[in-house]
Amino acid sequence: MHHRSPFAALAGATVLVTGGAGLVGSRITARLRVLGARPVSLCTMDAYPNHVYTGLFGVDRTDPDVVTGDVRDVPLVRRLVAESDYVVHAAALADVAACTRDPLAAIGTNIAGTQTVLDAVAAAGDRVRRMVFVSSASVYGDGSPEEASHPDLVTMRQLLEAVHGRIPPQFHEGHRMRPVSVYGNTKVWGEEQTAVVLGQVGISYAVVRYFSVYGEPQTVKRGSHSWVVAWFAARASLGLPLHLNGGGRQVRDLTHVDDIAEGTLRALTSPRAHAETVNIGTGTATSIRDVAELVRAHYPGTELLGTPLPPGDPLGGYASVRRMESVLGWRPEVTVAEGVARYVRWLRDTPQAAPGWLRENALT
Repeated sequence: MHHRSPFAALAGATVLVTGGAGLVGSRITARLRVLGARPVSLCTMDAYPNHVYTGLFGVDRTDPDVVTGDVRDVPLVRRLVAESDYVVHAAALADVAACTRDPLAAIGTNIAGTQTVLDAVAAAGDRVRRMVFVSSASVYGDGSPEEASHPDLVTMRQLLEAVHGRIPPQFHEGHRMRPVSVYGNTKVWGEEQTAVVLGQVGISYAVVRYFSVYGEPQTVKRGSHSWVVAWFAARASLGLPLHLNGGGRQVRDLTHVDDIAEGTLRALTSPRAHAETVNIGTGTATSIRDVAELVRAHYPGTELLGTPLPPGDPLGGYASVRRMESVLGWRPEVTVAEGVARYVRWLRDTPQAAPGWLRENALT
């Protein structure tokens, strides 16, 4: 019996990916090419040095379908959307620390930029078959708001915490959103605005909430505390200690970038994903200390140092994956241990991925 590919509709389709030259965007566009689609990337390409885009992410700046531009450029966005069958809106100032330092920049890209894309999709009428809005687990903040109205649950949780330490919450798509960062706030707005604008004109959309993205060819940014696997592996490879912010008790649901790309494209094409919000995560909680230990196993003798918790860094939780499994008919495949091992292998083969300024720190 022949099963139709979940991606059959993408063959020959033009897919606009905003932020298409970034870590996630470049993986999505590479996968689209394999599936027979024509990906068009719109990206400012100013989040990293040029060699990261061309050398690590595999972006060909000479390709006419790689457009250097801003999601706030109304005529440009309108033109690109009008020629597209599908849209993945992944462009964002996606760094929690950068958004905290410069809220107006976050509002410019993540709010004004999203509105520009939504207006263009709405104006394109029936042309766009579906838009996926890329959101984040940061919309959930630190935990379960439901407990506030259930004193028995609070008491039970306090008892468990007294015995075991903090019990990480599992985030369900139906949970009330309680962001603790500027970045999380902009994603809440984007989710709700997507539903308002596209719902009114009857254009199909889906929202994906990425949990903690990691994996090759990720590389660290100066002044950021995101991307813990890349940070820890890069520092360990240079003999530097690993900083455990807040003792490393925060938990993350680490999801490999290949799985993130796959889940996004399933949300783009799955008939059941229409008007749905879906977590893209593994359903496994991993503490930051666990990540440090996994990395240290590849770099014996690496020192661990406790450091203060930065503002806006949530204690975190992990994904409920039930809706993802039922709506997308899929779940991620790469385990954290396998993903860390893959990243370490890649870093050994690609030592230039540890940036120069980090190497200078190692020498001082």
